Amino acid sequence: MRFFSHYPKEIQVFLLASLINAIGSALMWPLVTMFVFDQLGRSMSDAGLVILVQSIGGIAGQLLGGALYHRVGVKRLIIGALALNAVCLLFLPILSHSWPIFIVAMGLIGLFNFSSMPAIQAFIGFRFADRRGELFNVIYVANNIGVAIGTALSGFLADVSYTLSFTMNGVSSGLFAFFFMIYLQRVGTTSGAAAGVKMKKLSPENASGWSLLLDVRLYLFMALGGMLINLGNSIWNTGVSPTIISSGLPKQMFGYLWTLNGIMIFVAQPVTNFIKRIAASTITAQLTASALFYLSGFVAILAVQNFTGMVVGMVLTTLGEMLIAPAVPAFLSERGGKNAPFYLGLAGGIGSAGRVLGPYLMGHLYDIGQLTPVAWLAVITAAVSAISFGVHAFLNRPSRLGAEHSQQRGQPKHAGKEAAASTESM
Repeated sequence: MRFFSHYPKEIQVFLLASLINAIGSALMWPLVTMFVFDQLGRSMSDAGLVILVQSIGGIAGQLLGGALYHRVGVKRLIIGALALNAVCLLFLPILSHSWPIFIVAMGLIGLFNFSSMPAIQAFIGFRFADRRGELFNVIYVANNIGVAIGTALSGFLADVSYTLSFTMNGVSSGLFAFFFMIYLQRVGTTSGAAAGVKMKKLSPENASGWSLLLDVRLYLFMALGGMLINLGNSIWNTGVSPTIISSGLPKQMFGYLWTLNGIMIFVAQPVTNFIKRIAASTITAQLTASALFYLSGFVAILAVQNFTGMVVGMVLTTLGEMLIAPAVPAFLSERGGKNAPFYLGLAGGIGSAGRVLGPYLMGHLYDIGQLTPVAWLAVITAAVSAISFGVHAFLNRPSRLGAEHSQQRGQPKHAGKEAAASTESM
């Protein structure tokens, strides 16, 4: 916990709970394909179908979670979604005896798990408004530490029992729900402006879903940029992975790339902090810089089609990941005001579509020409995403916002800070 020691105790507890939940979640996701192929005796096409259904459920979950935030309240939404996710995970081994029911259950797991994400992000943005950018970043780091630990443990647990992995994931999700039940109750007992939130349900005033959708400059180009990045990032599983195997390299070399990714996310924070200070001081600039790092990483894979090029590509794209991951929720929490949950869910859903489309498109291209056309598609998507983020930065530069933005949205320019004291719903 020394990494978190300079944060207030309230934040330390939240980070520790997030870390434990990330470990639990990572126990399962690497094993889904193995479970379907090995335990259930289904084809790899069937395994791909399961992943697709779960991904579609995740997209729907993010959209639903953002839309329901103010309607049902953050407490009911987060606790309910996590609890339902835990139930599905705990009963998954039993449900797997029926293939159609198993597919439906995996879709529901994606739905419930991702329904809580925009609510948790919005809660962080409202509750810790003064440190939201920093906190989104440290939660990102903590979650990746959890993923690294969880994936390392998942292989050992799979040797013992797939059921044990699913059960531990369900237990961690249930514990996370219990944590939020206690945590949000304690927040509710805090009075005064310093509490940062009001414990009440709130329906956004004069803000229908359609009117929010029409404010495209706030979210659309950023979400499209994120979708393209996610599509291009499919190169690792659908281009790099089969290339390593077909080249005769040991399969663990692919694992080493992701080990490098996890190490960098933890130790390369000074590098990204330096980049932010020197060349990307605003959130919108961080998004554009992220796309440029992804672009350079994919170019390295295209130009040097061996393991050295893959390592260079992983280093550069990881820096891009470190810039974009905390920037999106920080921007929407600051600029979205009381409607931030809606935009967090919307942007997350659009961005996740890239993860659904990427494997199919790149798998088809790999069958045609192996790594080269796959890498070209990744390069093109990264270049277009940089343009999309540039348009987003142009539309959201301070000189274009000003008083007009305040009048249209009925909120001051830094609405997130005021929303933290008056518009959080519990």
